[in-house]
Amino acid sequence: MNKNTSNSTFLVNDVDIGYDDNIVVSNISIHLMKGELAAIVGVNGIGKSTLLRTLGNFQPKLSGSIQIEGKELTDYSELQIASKVSVVLTEPIASKNLSVYELLALGRQPYTNWLGKLAANDTAIIKKSVALLALEPLLSKKCFQLSDGQLQRVLIARALIQDTDIILLDEPTSHLDLYHKVSILKLLKSLAHSTNKIILYTSHEIELAIQLCDKMLILDGVNNAFDQPCNLIKNKNFDTLFPNDMISFDSNTGSFKIKK
Repeated sequence: MNKNTSNSTFLVNDVDIGYDDNIVVSNISIHLMKGELAAIVGVNGIGKSTLLRTLGNFQPKLSGSIQIEGKELTDYSELQIASKVSVVLTEPIASKNLSVYELLALGRQPYTNWLGKLAANDTAIIKKSVALLALEPLLSKKCFQLSDGQLQRVLIARALIQDTDIILLDEPTSHLDLYHKVSILKLLKSLAHSTNKIILYTSHEIELAIQLCDKMLILDGVNNAFDQPCNLIKNKNFDTLFPNDMISFDSNTGSFKIKK
């Protein structure tokens, strides 16, 4: 890795991921600065969610280094990590009987006292995120009453309310139609740039990520190339992502073509 990345806010260097002694993917390196939107893409089962869970400290890395602001992730306490990294996973929320406001307020748990009482600063942060994601009409609704797209916006807002520099999302556009996929991804890009946060997400929507992301990691288990989309295209990193007897990548349009 280039030496000038040592001061990056989020630095992942030569990391192996997996379970126990079973390595799923090895030699993963990324470096992200505040204000960047990045995607982890790859074929089904390659380890995208495993990597995201590792970066979010839900499971240990097998080797390598994960640093936030120059400090190893494992050197932070759980409470410190909760103030540095917020994570939106694909698992269903604990209780869809919560109101939207109640779910959003849970984002302030790392900062409230043991009673969970919200201070003026907490409510101000919630109000700001609600306005950013235009959630005012939904606040009194129960979570089970929301559409998939609405719930995804609420979960993103909760991550913002947690007020971390890094937000990790696992497949935030799954189960959404094309319009709502684009809407969510454009929202994430706007939030990364306007709030100066690192937002990293996993996705199967490779062509959308190429168009919208500042950086991308192509998780293929071989090169695991990480760069700006334009450089990944130039270096032909997308060309070998799928078997070329069926799908080819068109570098001129940044899209995949089916071979008939």
